[in-house]
Amino acid sequence: MRPLSPQTCVKLFVTGATVGPLVDSLHNQCLLKYDVLPISIVLPPMAMPMAMPIIENGYYDYWFTSSWTVPPLLGVAYVVLGGILPRLFEALLWKSGMVMMMGPQQQQEEVTTILQQEELPWESQPQQQQQQDEEPLKRRAILAVGTTALIIKLSEYLETTNNSIVDNGGGGGGGPLFNLLVLLSAALGQWAILDGSLSALLAASVTSIGGPLSELPFVGHGVWVYLDSARDYYPLAGLVPGSSWWSDNSSNGLLTWLLGVSDYTNLGLSSITGPCYFAVTMDAIALGRWFDAMQEKKEEEEGPASEAQ
Repeated sequence: MRPLSPQTCVKLFVTGATVGPLVDSLHNQCLLKYDVLPISIVLPPMAMPMAMPIIENGYYDYWFTSSWTVPPLLGVAYVVLGGILPRLFEALLWKSGMVMMMGPQQQQEEVTTILQQEELPWESQPQQQQQQDEEPLKRRAILAVGTTALIIKLSEYLETTNNSIVDNGGGGGGGPLFNLLVLLSAALGQWAILDGSLSALLAASVTSIGGPLSELPFVGHGVWVYLDSARDYYPLAGLVPGSSWWSDNSSNGLLTWLLGVSDYTNLGLSSITGPCYFAVTMDAIALGRWFDAMQEKKEEEEGPASEAQ
């Protein structure tokens, strides 16, 4: 993969800061409430009955819910997820000799042949082949964003359907584990169909774990809070201050400073955000590859023009 260019970084940041909040808002209404610089658009009255079980709790009466803090955060996230992480994992796989699938935009080669090359496969491809790859990458990026939106919307459906059954006294409902498995299956299907590379799978898997954890400081400092109906994941519940293995006051003080609360064991998240982070990583990677191809084509077109002058 070509080095991460400033142009690709800018495009990833702008896309994350604009498209990201719109996609993210597809399930925000049923998961969390923003307390710092909130943005809310009231739900039309005709759509109210669809979410009545949660509307009764006073939270789900918005069509769009976000915060002015979200665009810059998602802008940075898309640069990391679509530009830095894929390159990091591809470099690690390359160095370890474990490269199996280098991405959807190039023809697959024999592993023994790949390991003898000093360049990654698509760096040694003819310029004409690289230029032809831009259009498929564009379509794949659009599909990735669209399927990510569908997965996030599916998370809202599973969350609200589950709450509706519980609020009406029903004994059914899949529960958090069922919702998690359904979303994880959808996210893995997205990866298998649109990408299939080992580096993307590793990047998305790491993000599905680290992404929710990265929200803890924002939850602890009150930027946003997960609703009682959505909280089912307490990642720091086992870190009990004063325990035999957590008796270091400096470590305890660092966590308290970082998270903004002393009782950080009660910081709750929603488990269904993990697969959503997985899907977001996939569309960020697809966008990054498309932007890379755009920049490479532009540089190749400008090269002969500058030589002619």
